[in-house]
Amino acid sequence: MNKEMDRRQFLKALGMGAAGAAGAAMMGVVPAMAETPDVPEHPWVWHPIDKQKALEYTYKRWFEVGGCGAGSIAGIIELLAEEYGYPYNMIPCQMLTLGGGGFGCQTFCGALAGSCMMIGLFCKPADASKLRDQLFDWYRNEPFPTYQPVYSAVTTVAGDITCSASVSKFMEANNLKMGDDARKARCAALTGECVVKVIELLNVLYGYEEAAPVVEAAPVEAAANEYIGTSSTSRGEMKVKVTMDGDKIAKIDILESNETPGLRDPAFNTIPQAIIDAQSADVDAVAHATESSEAIMAAVKDALSKIK
Repeated sequence: MNKEMDRRQFLKALGMGAAGAAGAAMMGVVPAMAETPDVPEHPWVWHPIDKQKALEYTYKRWFEVGGCGAGSIAGIIELLAEEYGYPYNMIPCQMLTLGGGGFGCQTFCGALAGSCMMIGLFCKPADASKLRDQLFDWYRNEPFPTYQPVYSAVTTVAGDITCSASVSKFMEANNLKMGDDARKARCAALTGECVVKVIELLNVLYGYEEAAPVVEAAPVEAAANEYIGTSSTSRGEMKVKVTMDGDKIAKIDILESNETPGLRDPAFNTIPQAIIDAQSADVDAVAHATESSEAIMAAVKDALSKIK
């Protein structure tokens, strides 16, 4: 036999399974199977990572590994591998190169996709869901990019977790195109900021740092042409503010909601404008977001009922 043929090729040629390999090893035909490392139990052990180092490293790796999906994984798993080795060195960040550009169709932000994978790796499912929701809420309201090592740009708030909304608002505010270097730098920085947020959330979960104090929102005071309405859902209260222009509905703001981030977005992004366009709170619910749609409509009706 060809002495250069390795053991894996040899077994494949023989058509052997695990039992055949063991038998062959006992007869001295092939070397005994090397001992393989144990697969760590889920969730994997979390170790704190220096946030500034992670921010700078992720920014650099974004350009090297194929964008936001792979970059967000690299910013965590590669730094852990550098410090601790196995098992963190067993995960290639390139497994999420398809996360770039909202998976190629401008949908879910790839930086969030990689970040959620890292949360899922280090958390039990119930904890992972909570951290995911916190990450999504932060992403919707965070002005990106606050980290600007090369280009100075106007920061923008996505208000959504999709690549399309996030990138489009930034490009419009800064008069940029998708292929511009400043746009790429922005997405690299955003990815680094997402990684830092994940590190913060995991540190808090495992007691390595204190959670930031919750700042209570000031009570909303309605002006003469503004009306507050509420409704109830299976997850809690929905509160909206309806602004009138004479006898017309001019604006609808969703003030409070416990609806699930991500699932609620289609309703939140569609129903208020649909009500304004129709000048009626009776509009079609958004598919797959029916409860959120109906909660907004009910809260608007409650607000309108207070108009004298």
